[in-house]
Amino acid sequence: MPIRMPAPLQRGEIADLLREHGIAPTHQRIEIAGVLFSRHEHLSADHLLASVNARYSEVSKATVYNTLRLFLEKKLIREVIVDPSRVFYDPNTAPHHHFYNMASGELTDIRDDNLQLAGLPALPEGMMADSIDVIVRIRPRELAPL
Repeated sequence: MPIRMPAPLQRGEIADLLREHGIAPTHQRIEIAGVLFSRHEHLSADHLLASVNARYSEVSKATVYNTLRLFLEKKLIREVIVDPSRVFYDPNTAPHHHFYNMASGELTDIRDDNLQLAGLPALPEGMMADSIDVIVRIRPRELAPL
């Protein structure tokens, strides 16, 4: 069963969402958030930059990265690192995990209740678990090992 995502947000709703998270809703932040929250996809910074600039050629790569960092700090999005060279940004901050298709590069959600963990290793003294992120790397059976 897929994860239910809320309907895409309108421009005014995006500004309200940013304010609720303590983020000043500048034009560029609204445009970046608009792309992130309209598609409910896992986007890389480069895909996000291309999508924003396809509509408004005014957002720099630095602005995209700075905005993503701010959105992460304010817990508006999640960062999903599938390998050191592949980072996705996920507008779904509810607990869930991911399939990463190594052949296509696609990242898809796995509902949190569709995965069971038997336990965690002992945590270092004075520490507590904050979250668990599981990425299941998949590929078509007919492909040779990558």
